[in-house]
Amino acid sequence: MSAVSNDDRLLKLEELAAHQAKVIEELSDQLAEQWKVVEQTRAKLDRLTERFLSLEESSLEAPAITRPPHY
Repeated sequence: MSAVSNDDRLLKLEELAAHQAKVIEELSDQLAEQWKVVEQTRAKLDRLTERFLSLEESSLEAPAITRPPHY
């Protein structure tokens, strides 16, 4: 009876190890996809920052603050 229970335990451990290996692989794939998204977002942010800075440089100076006409 001890041999059967050891065989069952071994089978359960092998199933658990296989399941964990599959989950680790899936998580690794998801992490790789998320990293691609982060890199794309970073590139877009860099382009937008450059565009904003160039627009800011080319814009006219802000108008002087004056009192509204009703004062």
